[in-house]
Amino acid sequence: MMPSVPRPPRRRRSRSWRRLLVAIHRDVGYSVAALTIVYAVSGIAVNHMHDWNPNYKLARESRRFDPVETSGRDTIVAALVERLDLPGPPVNSFRRSPEKIELFYDGWSISADAASGTAIVERPRERLLLRDFNFLHLNHAKGIWTWLADVYALALLALAVSGVVILRGPQGLAGRGKWFLLGGALVPLVILLFLRYL
Repeated sequence: MMPSVPRPPRRRRSRSWRRLLVAIHRDVGYSVAALTIVYAVSGIAVNHMHDWNPNYKLARESRRFDPVETSGRDTIVAALVERLDLPGPPVNSFRRSPEKIELFYDGWSISADAASGTAIVERPRERLLLRDFNFLHLNHAKGIWTWLADVYALALLALAVSGVVILRGPQGLAGRGKWFLLGGALVPLVILLFLRYL
């Protein structure tokens, strides 16, 4: 009969699991750090869509031209297209007053004062990087990006779980950690309670 191999002490096995957990938490954290920044910046941007357009900013350019006689709308539009060197007739136009007229192109517009010879050209310009961040965050890419975003979500789940159990003692879940965990869980629950059920 073979002698039984003694089991390693529980503490040693616990340290082994904890080292593995620390390594997973560390390496997963490094792997998703850049994407977390993308999602965080984009999340703040799209949370405030009612205050601003997170994808585009409006660029305004003042231009001058030789004044145009105030006659029929079509005549003024044709003169403005020529004098402002515009790309053909506008998609639509609106005459606010005898001398003030707006020309609408696909995605941009011009407000002109035919009598004074002044115009404001307004064109949307993409916000550098932020539009790309939003493109990824809102999953406009679809296809394989959907699967990559799912992997990222699972990585965040792994970080959350490992972060909760990684520390022991008074600093961990058995100590002060449980109060932070409870407080973090209460915030969305209270908000939901007040906004949806009360």
